[in-house]
Amino acid sequence: MVQMLTRSFNSLRVQIMKQFKKQSHEYKLLKSPWKLYLMKYDKLNKTTPYYDWHFKDYLTQEHVVLDGLECNKDLKNTYWIMQDFMAAIQNRLFTCLTQNTL
Repeated sequence: MVQMLTRSFNSLRVQIMKQFKKQSHEYKLLKSPWKLYLMKYDKLNKTTPYYDWHFKDYLTQEHVVLDGLECNKDLKNTYWIMQDFMAAIQNRLFTCLTQNTL
């Protein structure tokens, strides 16, 4: 299920990315850090900025993802649904594992 959801999100990201010119800031936000969009939001670095030569600025991973999501409302909604689904699966599996060990 998670694999299907992440593939669908990635396809949507590529479709939206193709709507922008290749030199645009939005295109670069969606193209180069594509792996960040597939990471769990909790695992993104929110405190330590790093220099990204695509954007010529110091940004955190969270900042890059949130800026990229602002490019399109559907992409933003799909991202948060995917994150909620992955969190629900992780929490459910964790509670099942802790209940079975007791």
